[in-house]
Amino acid sequence: MVKLKIYLFRHGQSYFNRDHKFTGWLDSKLTSRGIKDAKKIAQKLKNKQIDLAVQTPLSRSKDTLKEVLKYHPECRKVDTDDRMIERSYGRWQGKTHEQFIKKSGLEEYKTMLHFHQLDHLSGKEKEIFIKKHGEEDLQVLRRGYTHQPPGGESIKMVEKRVLSFVRDLIKKMKKEQINVAISAHGNSMRPFRRYFEKLSIKEMMKLENPSRGKFWESKGKRPSEASMPPVFDRWCRFPF
Repeated sequence: MVKLKIYLFRHGQSYFNRDHKFTGWLDSKLTSRGIKDAKKIAQKLKNKQIDLAVQTPLSRSKDTLKEVLKYHPECRKVDTDDRMIERSYGRWQGKTHEQFIKKSGLEEYKTMLHFHQLDHLSGKEKEIFIKKHGEEDLQVLRRGYTHQPPGGESIKMVEKRVLSFVRDLIKKMKKEQINVAISAHGNSMRPFRRYFEKLSIKEMMKLENPSRGKFWESKGKRPSEASMPPVFDRWCRFPF
């Protein structure tokens, strides 16, 4: 039986990523570094078999996938699916961290840390927060499964649509016997990985966004997987 594979990767750096802005559903193009990120993924995947590719409606997903598919004339179709789109940050979208703090104050900023990567904060912002509230509080506040930014989505809400996508994807892969590449976003990748890696909510919420230029590959079961750290270029548990 042929083992079918999924290659899941995050888009390259966008201008909003570079400028420390909440992006969400807003469209932000790839920077020159983002294009390099995409080319790096393309190089790593160039010898893989890709029959179907999936992108989201956002240009950063599409443009990253475009670089990957330059090496894959065998790819028969590209689908656009908004169920794998980034989490909506609602009224926070388009705002920098500094603008958010000035408008909403420190308490709201603490809540904000549920929703964004620590590595997107400036060194000074990290230092000030840790000094005032401690490292432990910082780690607790960074993530929230059910909490929503104003007008936006919780991770739980993102997971619901991602799982709908996953169920349809598995059916399609089994029926058509195809390998799939997915150009996604950091917060849609977490519930995707939770499903395939059998993670708890707590484990999923500890996952960091992947380093750009890396990808996640499904290859079936691996006995030592449970003890492996959550990094990319790894195996998943689902036996296609």
